Amino acid sequence: MNKLFFSFLLVSCILFAKDVVSENNLTAQQTLIEQEEQNKKAVSNYFAELKILEEKISSEKVWMKSYASYLTSLEVRENLDKIRQRINYLKRKAQSASEKDELSALVSKEKILASQIEMLKEKDSAPFSKLLTPPNVEDIPAITNPFDIFTGISLIKTLELDFDDYIKRKEQLIELIGLLRKERDIYKNIIAIDSENKYAQEAVAKEKQLERFETALDTIKATEEVYQKRLEIIEINIDKEMQRQVWRIANIGVIILVVLIFFFLLKLIVKKYITDNERFYMANKIITFSNVTLIVLILFFNYIENVSYLVTILGFASAGIAIAMKDWFMSILGWLVIVFGGSIHVGDRIRVDMDGIMYVGDVMDISLLRITILEDITLTSVTYNRRAGRIIFIPNNYVFTRMIANYTHSTLKTVWDGVAITITFDSNHKKAMHLVKEITKKYSKGYTDITRKQLNKLRNQYSLKNTNVEPRIFTFIESNGITIDAWYLTNAYATLTLRSVISLEIVDAFNAQNDITIAYPTQMLHLEKSAKTPPFNTNEIE
Repeated sequence: MNKLFFSFLLVSCILFAKDVVSENNLTAQQTLIEQEEQNKKAVSNYFAELKILEEKISSEKVWMKSYASYLTSLEVRENLDKIRQRINYLKRKAQSASEKDELSALVSKEKILASQIEMLKEKDSAPFSKLLTPPNVEDIPAITNPFDIFTGISLIKTLELDFDDYIKRKEQLIELIGLLRKERDIYKNIIAIDSENKYAQEAVAKEKQLERFETALDTIKATEEVYQKRLEIIEINIDKEMQRQVWRIANIGVIILVVLIFFFLLKLIVKKYITDNERFYMANKIITFSNVTLIVLILFFNYIENVSYLVTILGFASAGIAIAMKDWFMSILGWLVIVFGGSIHVGDRIRVDMDGIMYVGDVMDISLLRITILEDITLTSVTYNRRAGRIIFIPNNYVFTRMIANYTHSTLKTVWDGVAITITFDSNHKKAMHLVKEITKKYSKGYTDITRKQLNKLRNQYSLKNTNVEPRIFTFIESNGITIDAWYLTNAYATLTLRSVISLEIVDAFNAQNDITIAYPTQMLHLEKSAKTPPFNTNEIE
C-alpha cells in the first residue's frame, strides 16, 4: 500500500516537473523573441541616428573632401602598385598571346592611374596637409614713407583675417570630430547588440577615420600656437615701423610749419616795406618759390634713402622724359629766360601773335609753365578782334617760337601812336601841319618829358641812337588829297583815350579854318539841259 502511494506520488512529481520545465521553456523563448525585437528596434533607431549624423558630417565639405581625396589617392596608389607588380611578373616570363594583350592593357592602365595620381593634390602628403598648413606669410615690406603706413595697416588686417579663417577651420574640425565620435559610439552600440558582428568592419573604418581627424586636430592646435606667436611678432614690428613713421611725419610737420611761419612773416615784412606793385609781386613770387623749394628739399632728403640711386634712375629716364614732356621742359626753360632775362615782367603790356590772331593785354602772372594776360580794349581789339576782357594763357615756350611785343619794357611806360587825316589838294597844307603839330604837342607834352627821362636811363643797358621824343608830322600825297600823319608819345595803357581827344581837336581846328578842307570820298553830278527835236513834223499832222 505504501509502495503504491509512493509510486503515485513520484509519478505526480515527475509530471509536475515536466509541466514546469515546458512552461519555463516557453517563457524563455518568448523572452528571446522579445529581446530580438527590441534589438532590431534599437538597431533601427541607431541607423536613423547614423543617417542624421552622416548628413551633418557630409555638410563639412572642406574637411570631408580633403579626406576623400586622400583615400582616393591611397586607393589609386594601391591599384597602381598591384598593376606594376603584375607588369613586372609578365615581363619576366614567357608571354602567350593573351598575356601580351594583358600586358599592353596593364601598361595603358598604369599610365592612366599615374596621371590620376598627378592630378590629385594631396598625393604625396598626409591627409588635410593644405588645411593644416597656415597661410604663408610673405616678406614683410619695409615701411619707409607715410604711404607705406596704409600698406602696413592693410597687411595687419589681412593677417588677422587669415588667422581668423584658420581658427574657423579648427572650430569646424572640432565640430566634425564630435560628430564622428557620436558615429563611432553608435557603431559600438550596434556591435554590442549585433551578435553576428556584421558591422565590425565599418566600425573599424570609422575608428581609423576618427583617429586621423583627431591627429589633424592635435596638429592644427600646435600649429595655431606657433602661427599666432609669429603673427604677434610681425604685428609688433609693423606697429613699431608705423610709429616711427608717424613720429617722423610729426617732426617734419613741425619743421614745415616753422618754415611756413617764417616765410609768412617775411611776406608781411615785404608787403609793409615794398610799396611798388611790381617789386612786391616779384618779391612775393621769389618768397613763394623759395618756400616751396625748401619744403620739397626737406621731404626729399627725409624720404629718399639712396640719393645716388635716384639720380642714376633719373639719368637713364631723362631722355625718355625729355621727349615725352618736351613742351613742359621748353616752357620751364622759357620761364627761366623770362624771369632771369627780364624781357617780360608782371604788369607789362604785351602783344602776342598766335595763329594769325593778335592779343594785347597786361601780364597778370608768370608761372612755371605759362604767362597769364588780361586782354584790354586797345586798337587791336577795336580793329581786328572785336573782343576784350578775356584771360589769355600763353605757354612760356612761345618766347622761342612766337612774336611777343612788350609795350612797357623796363622803365618805358609810353609808346608812339599816330593819327592820320587827309585834306584836299587846294587846302593850306602848311597851316594844317602847323595846327596838327601844336595840338599833338599840347596833349602829349607830359608823356614826352617822361619818355625823355626813361630813355636816358635805358642808355646804360642799350645802344640808343635816335632819342627824339617830340611829336613828328609826316605828309603823304594820296589819290584823294594830302594825308597828314601825326605821331606822338602816349601812355602805353591808354592809347585810345589820347587818340580820341587829339582826333576831335584836329577835326575842330580844321573845320574852324576857311582854307582847310577835310577830304573824304565825294561825287559831283553835272546836269545839262538840251532841246530835243521830235522825230517828225507835228504840223503835218491834221
